[in-house]
Amino acid sequence: MSKILQIAAREFVATVFTKGFIIGLLVLPTMLGIGVLAGPRLFGADRNFAVSGQLAVIDVTGDVASELRAGLTQGTPAAEITDVIRRARADAAGGGAVLEALGLAPKLTLVDPPAGADVESAKAWLLVADKESPHLALAVIHANAAQPNADETSLGSFDLYVPPKQDQRVEIAVQQALREAIIGARVKRAGLDRAALNELTSVPRVRSVTVTEGAERGTVGAFGFLLPIAFMFLLFTSVMGSGQGMLTTTIEEKSSRVIEVLLSAVSPMQLMAGKLLGHMGISLIAMSLYLGLGLLGLSSFSLLGLLDFSLVLYLFIFFLIAFFTIGSIMMAAGAAVNDMREAQSLMMPVMVMLMSVWFLWFPISRNPDSALAMVVSFLPPVNTFGMLLRLASQHPPPAWQVWLSIGIGCAGVVGAVWFAAKVFRIGLLMFGKPPNLPTLIRWIRAA
Repeated sequence: MSKILQIAAREFVATVFTKGFIIGLLVLPTMLGIGVLAGPRLFGADRNFAVSGQLAVIDVTGDVASELRAGLTQGTPAAEITDVIRRARADAAGGGAVLEALGLAPKLTLVDPPAGADVESAKAWLLVADKESPHLALAVIHANAAQPNADETSLGSFDLYVPPKQDQRVEIAVQQALREAIIGARVKRAGLDRAALNELTSVPRVRSVTVTEGAERGTVGAFGFLLPIAFMFLLFTSVMGSGQGMLTTTIEEKSSRVIEVLLSAVSPMQLMAGKLLGHMGISLIAMSLYLGLGLLGLSSFSLLGLLDFSLVLYLFIFFLIAFFTIGSIMMAAGAAVNDMREAQSLMMPVMVMLMSVWFLWFPISRNPDSALAMVVSFLPPVNTFGMLLRLASQHPPPAWQVWLSIGIGCAGVVGAVWFAAKVFRIGLLMFGKPPNLPTLIRWIRAA
């Protein structure tokens, strides 16, 4: 046992007390910190972006242009657009991001094309440079935009022409102003009151309240969406980081013949156990650091009460299961090959299986009781990832399923360690052509 601990301490110290490990461990927190500090400065300039310039309108109806001119004079389109931006920010994440980039309320100057000018000749106006008041767009209002034509029930819209390399925020602001003017013209034609209609059709978005046994708090929708992927990220990076380290060090020691010196002092099983324990300590340090930073971030935003701390316990349990399963396979692959190129081809099936969980995290976390989620959460070696996703979802599985998955995972650990021990014992001193599956089976039988 003392030799195993000595090997574990050697692996731990040789990795942890290096500049590369320390720098790699701090890269992600540093990048996040820089993003938090520098983000407002980098993207804050968009908030001061103002849409300002001339808008030409060809309106055969006469209603839309007059409504637009009145609105620009009274400032109502700007107020409408500002209100749209405000409501979009409060609504779902999709449309709010684009409208938020508009920044300040637009300042549009309505101009009329020359008398008798058709659409084609009016397009040339867009290409005339004017630094003081740029030509932003040309709008052609359909004849039935405010009122249907005879024997028709459908209403028209408008065509919009813009100069080359026009900013998308400008186009969005112009389109919103034109839409508001067309709606105003339609309402006026129908003899209705626009303010009364807005009051009747506007319902503010209500933020739900989460009720718990201890207290009530506002619901944070993004929290439930991001929590499963956060725990998935912690487990995956911790396991795969040290797994790759064990694979690399085993291949290096084998190719440099250092492994022969080590085997003169310890047995293959002691060497394998020591490497596993040493790299497990390295992974625990990295995972604990990132977990602590995540908890600190939740505490700073007063969201720590939304986290079920049993998830942290399950994270460490599933980490141990996943680490010994994947780590054993990695070490077996490292002992069986002679260089990294051969190891990559041997590890391809395992990597494909593990990466598949990343593609399945969304359907599993969205529907944790589906047949797909059930299969993944009981199928080693990916059962740890699948069950952790289900636990972090809005509908956690019953306790018996969790512990059944843990039991299956432990059985998988026994099988993985047994397999790795057989391959490790024979493969360490084997050189030449890398083994295929039949060769690995013969090694297992012979060991």
